[in-house]
Amino acid sequence: MIEIEGPLFKDEHGRTLILHGVNLGGSSKVPFRPNGATHIREGFYDHRNVSFVGRPFPLQEAGAHFSRLRAWGFTLLRFLVTWEAIEHTGPGLYDQEYLDYLYQVVRKAGEYGFHSFIDPHQDVWGRMSGGDGAPGWTFEAVGMDVTKFTETGAAIVHAVHGDPFPRMIWPTNYSKLAAATMFTLFFGGNDFAPQTKVGGEPVQEYLQRHYINAMKQVAQRLKGLPHVVGYDSMNEPSPGFIGWTDLNIAGGLFQMGESPTPFQAMLLGVGIPQEVGVWDLGLTGAKLREQRWLNPGGVRLWREGCECLWKQNGLWELGSDGEPRLLRPDHFAQVAGRPVHFAEDYLRPFLHRYIREMRSIDPRAIIFLEGMPGGQHPTWGPQDPPNVVNAAHWYDGLTLLTKNYRSYLTVDFATRKIVLGPWRVRRSFFQQLARIKEETREKMDGIPTLIGEVGIPFDMKDTQAYRSGDFSLQARAMDASLSALDANLLSYTLWNYTADNDNLRGDQWNDEDLSIFSRDQQDSPEDIYSGGRALSAVVRPCARAVAGEPLRMAFDRKRGTFEFEFRHDPAIQAPTEIFLPNYHYPDGCVVTVSDGTYKLDRERQTLTYWHSPERDLHRIKVKSK
Repeated sequence: MIEIEGPLFKDEHGRTLILHGVNLGGSSKVPFRPNGATHIREGFYDHRNVSFVGRPFPLQEAGAHFSRLRAWGFTLLRFLVTWEAIEHTGPGLYDQEYLDYLYQVVRKAGEYGFHSFIDPHQDVWGRMSGGDGAPGWTFEAVGMDVTKFTETGAAIVHAVHGDPFPRMIWPTNYSKLAAATMFTLFFGGNDFAPQTKVGGEPVQEYLQRHYINAMKQVAQRLKGLPHVVGYDSMNEPSPGFIGWTDLNIAGGLFQMGESPTPFQAMLLGVGIPQEVGVWDLGLTGAKLREQRWLNPGGVRLWREGCECLWKQNGLWELGSDGEPRLLRPDHFAQVAGRPVHFAEDYLRPFLHRYIREMRSIDPRAIIFLEGMPGGQHPTWGPQDPPNVVNAAHWYDGLTLLTKNYRSYLTVDFATRKIVLGPWRVRRSFFQQLARIKEETREKMDGIPTLIGEVGIPFDMKDTQAYRSGDFSLQARAMDASLSALDANLLSYTLWNYTADNDNLRGDQWNDEDLSIFSRDQQDSPEDIYSGGRALSAVVRPCARAVAGEPLRMAFDRKRGTFEFEFRHDPAIQAPTEIFLPNYHYPDGCVVTVSDGTYKLDRERQTLTYWHSPERDLHRIKVKSK
């Protein structure tokens, strides 16, 4: 059982839990039948006739994967589903076969001792706009033709662009017309597109209603499974255009490649060619490389009989001379003369609605809140629903973007400062994560923090490790991130475990390759560690259940030493439990305790410690024999 008490996760005995988990899985973003790996063009636009049964893996393979993850020390799953997986055929048409499969595989996870929370995952709105999440029919409902996104510059899509797909280009879709429009309508359609309705229903209500009802189908199916502790709200929600101060200026989360301004994007959508900036992203920010004409053929994004919904809502018009004129460059920056704040004015009300409706199915559900990646998070206080968690994400952004790890160099993307020197880099990682904890304490009423995503790319240096078999660079990179989490005593779910990862296509999505397991590294299936990558960092000791307040936790993977300190709570009678992996201690270990007694169970990979009540502070040290 997992409960919340102030900033802490607790079990039924009152012990403090430090949760180590994993995201399952990377390829759950795409259909299983037909194979939806993003590089495949054939059948890509037939988005209604797909099935996600088999994601994250076929049911008959579940035991092997759950056994492996359990042996590696994980106890929590951030279990990915997508809105598309549930409702791909059409509005209100739910895939019952998928929901049946989902129940079976999640129930199986419980049999292997995992707690799970369900993540309704999305990236840049949906597969048709270069990511995953929402069904293709959501675009069609507002008048878009998904087959015209590439020609009109509305999205960069792997299946259409082909190989080589530019590295980490997919996040630029957040500020392109297709995804930015859909997010704006979803969160703020009532304010910013009041003329846009679907079947007479305001578009914001239409989209939110279908999204939430799809997730309620999942909650209804999983209700009663005690190990399903709750639900994420939405992976990395985006404001779309909300808050954009001037539609004549390009920008966005990542400014790389072709970057039309929002107004240019709207004109491209109606077939008016535009000369747009092409940008490179470097250490010091985005730099303009060249200008390029887009949509010279005058292709229209909007379906026959539909006009640009932003023109329909009065943002721009064609003058008597036939020239387009932007009427409201700050349309998305203010409402009724008041500046808007995405997280407070739009995300927070959505979260309230989502929590209310999900708990109408499962009243006990913990809700894992997310804000913008690297951006705004809503404040939270006593007036807001309880039993929630800040599930912020954190990555070493430079390693993620460049697919290379340099122990002496990073960038703190929150402060935009370059950090030099191995010691300073490690300190920066610690400080960045400590900042998330502090912001949760100050702005979110001290709710618990769980880092919902953290990880590294394994295809570093042009996949060098796949040829050499040497993953030591990846292990160093992973250890730097996870050591910073340990130092902050933070719970996390690692991104990610992909059952069908391979060296050629990684996680089967946009050429990302962050899975800690790969079939192409698995040369001995009977070996529980075979197929694992960077396991010297991934598989690590952890104080799982603490009879009091954790104070310090550190693991030195090179020396094989683990140190833990805590202050006991006299009201807790249950012992402290520490995961000690046989991977690091194959010949046993030497345990030193400040007081009390302990028992080491090699089969369960667990050190059980009973502290002495006479002492307040307790220390445990483990080292290799």
